[in-house]
Amino acid sequence: MIQRTPFRLLATTLLSTVTLVGAADWQDISNQAKGQTVYFHAWGGDEHINSYIQWAGERVQEDYGVTVKHVKNVAPNAVNQVLSEKAAGKQTGGAVDLIWINGENFANMKANDLLYGAFTQDLPNYRLVDTEHKPTTLFDFTTPVDNLEAPWGMAQLVFMYDSQYVAQAPTSAQELLTFAQNNPGRFTYPALPAFHGTTFVKQILSELTEQNPALYTPVALADFDAITASLWQYLDALHPLMWQEGKTFTDGAPRMKQLLNDGEIAISLSFNPFDASNAIANGDLPDTIRTYIHRSGTIGNTHFVTIPYNASNPQGAMVFANFLMSPEAQARKANTTVWGDPTVLAMAKLSNAQRKAFTDLPMGVATLSNEQLAKVLLEPHASWVAAIEQAWLSRYSQ
Repeated sequence: MIQRTPFRLLATTLLSTVTLVGAADWQDISNQAKGQTVYFHAWGGDEHINSYIQWAGERVQEDYGVTVKHVKNVAPNAVNQVLSEKAAGKQTGGAVDLIWINGENFANMKANDLLYGAFTQDLPNYRLVDTEHKPTTLFDFTTPVDNLEAPWGMAQLVFMYDSQYVAQAPTSAQELLTFAQNNPGRFTYPALPAFHGTTFVKQILSELTEQNPALYTPVALADFDAITASLWQYLDALHPLMWQEGKTFTDGAPRMKQLLNDGEIAISLSFNPFDASNAIANGDLPDTIRTYIHRSGTIGNTHFVTIPYNASNPQGAMVFANFLMSPEAQARKANTTVWGDPTVLAMAKLSNAQRKAFTDLPMGVATLSNEQLAKVLLEPHASWVAAIEQAWLSRYSQ
């Protein structure tokens, strides 16, 4: 029989108290949210995403009596609106209640005290987020999130390969170099500063340096030449083995996909784990394409929603943010026929029924499971991007 020590009893009592306080707080937030109208500023350039937001708004209206108005506005414009209101001294009654955001825009809001404050710790569904294996839910392009924004979806680098030509996909930077040595001309990547090219180079740098801590601090504080020396040595060896002997690079992901479809290259890359399956379904890639990530993980990031400091309806915004993190909303968003955006949730934290909602999704033959995508590497500090691109261009610009 296990004897409970006083510490265990105290811990159990404290945990029970915290749980009760948390539940009471959430009930209070939900009560205040009822009848509120949330002005959600989110990019409106994709009809599938717009339809999803409309569905989510209808669901929180049903469950919580909260109305959601989708303001089709990009994050920089929404942030500028909040900034203008602060400059005008508008401390309450702001026009923006919730913003779809990440990266530099979040960093700007945090640096300029434009955020409502820490709130995700009060949202019941936040406990289901995979903060343990998806560090990008805690660090937004290296800026600590500090519960100031709620994780909404994921993006992650995946490699696409044609299984009719590649029997065993390489799962590390070194194995990719070996593949190129054994299969000259069958791999390439976009020229920097194309997004996918820069991401590939950051991936290789992260692997070769075993995620040197200096990568996650401002580049001005690091010995750039010393840290990137292995990267240039690697690329010097890789380029002559690439498509067109590395004398010509593609200009981005669409051209990469075309080369893969034409059979000119056997390995390509994407920043959307669902991209290959969607392309197969659309006839843009053959059904022999599959995807993989490297053993150490691949670079990824998270997109979030956040509440401005002067939001008119912060409780309604919290209720909507909590719903967006729910298994119901996340599973629907991950469905490729609805949106196809990877989840921020941890499968291990879900009930069997909740997990089944994900495993039953029509993933497509080339999409990795959530478990296979679990290893996510942090983006280097934003200041490294310009430095890497400048150095790459000085060495390899054509």
